[in-house]
Amino acid sequence: MKKKVNKEEILKKGNSTFQEFKQFIARGNVIDLAVGVIIGSAFGKIVSSIVDDILMPLIGIIIGGLNFSNLTIKVKDATINYGLFIQNIIDFLIVSVCIFFIIKIINKLSKKQNKEETVSKDEKTILLEEIRDLLKEK
Repeated sequence: MKKKVNKEEILKKGNSTFQEFKQFIARGNVIDLAVGVIIGSAFGKIVSSIVDDILMPLIGIIIGGLNFSNLTIKVKDATINYGLFIQNIIDFLIVSVCIFFIIKIINKLSKKQNKEETVSKDEKTILLEEIRDLLKEK
């Protein structure tokens, strides 16, 4: 027994699924997340370069000319690169500090914007109340 395939029903289901997908992608959160990932990736490269090429050599000079990337421990056949681990910790801390300050700046800007919106709403409310009172008097 063959089941008859209804092409129109399949097209409708496909179109509704496509519409749902378009709505999902068009949501601000998804687009913001994608932009954040792309910018974060580029920002991570910059911070890694700052750590690897500028800070770690300076820290190495301060602590006696030590190059962190060469710090290893040999245990039988295994090599433990604890210097790279230290470098990654410093990298993480720098990224965290940068993100902290960026979020702090964004929060300040959004608070200012919210205050301005509140003030403008209050002014509009006062004007509307004055207009209402004038209309009542007439």
